[in-house]
Amino acid sequence: MSSQKGVTELLVGWSRGDRAALDDLLPVVYGELRSLAANYLHRERPDHTLQPTALVHEAYLRLIDQREVNWQNRAQFFGVAAQMMRRILVNHARDRHASKRGGKAADYKVSLDEAVSYFAERDVELVSLDDALGELEKLDSRQAEIVELRFFGGLSIEESAEVLGISSATVRREWMTAKMWLKREMSR
Repeated sequence: MSSQKGVTELLVGWSRGDRAALDDLLPVVYGELRSLAANYLHRERPDHTLQPTALVHEAYLRLIDQREVNWQNRAQFFGVAAQMMRRILVNHARDRHASKRGGKAADYKVSLDEAVSYFAERDVELVSLDDALGELEKLDSRQAEIVELRFFGGLSIEESAEVLGISSATVRREWMTAKMWLKREMSR
């Protein structure tokens, strides 16, 4: 059984209430979730207190607590997982900032990789990026979702299109527009 098909079957079983499918899911997706977490944390400051394993476990606990999700496929699952990890990291940064009172924003900078070419070789504050995404969501929720899926979820254009139920051409076009908008917002 292929990995994608296996994950999709387990997710569908889980959606139908099959507890065994949920138990079988973690070993199948753990490696990819850990890679995603490591990728996130690689972009964080070197002294970050979260480790990839802790981020995966926290995200997984939040994922299995989802009651209203009708899991459809692997891409959707990893898109939601990416969103959970982003929220965990942003909350962690906000909490750390609040506890430091007067800490410098530079403590929360992340280096964004080539996945978003316009951010290449720049440091961007994670909280600021999250705020900009929040503003983008108010203007165009689909573009914000595409950024989450592509950048934070590491999904391809095709996988993002599958999750959103739109064409790859639309995702490509919206992705380019969202990148330009974020570049402008982040340079302010």
